[in-house]
Amino acid sequence: MKWYLKVLKQHYADFSGRARRKEFWMFVLFNFIFLLITALLDITLIYVGIGFKMISPIYALAVFIPGLAVEVRRLHDIGKSGWWIFISLIPLIGSIWLLVLLATDSQPGDNEYGPNPKEGPEDFFD
Repeated sequence: MKWYLKVLKQHYADFSGRARRKEFWMFVLFNFIFLLITALLDITLIYVGIGFKMISPIYALAVFIPGLAVEVRRLHDIGKSGWWIFISLIPLIGSIWLLVLLATDSQPGDNEYGPNPKEGPEDFFD
């Protein structure tokens, strides 16, 4: 949960720097869980008769920018430009290749995007 909050509080729209695998995948996990909860809440509200089905789209819109930012920083961590996100536009193969890139281990040492976050302390809320 602290990784999810770190992305939202410290790096909401920060496209510079690097994000380690743990930060990215924990954000993805908790984002998925919260999206499921909001979708179930939408379904419940429709079933009850309130008819308000806007909670999950509002949540998805609120975390779109931080999700994009952490993905770009994850690509920076392996030495790739953030523009590599667009490889997912290639049908099937592009999405698989992007998934492989996002699962790749960090580039050791410093790169053009900054120091390796795995080598420093895990400071969350400085």
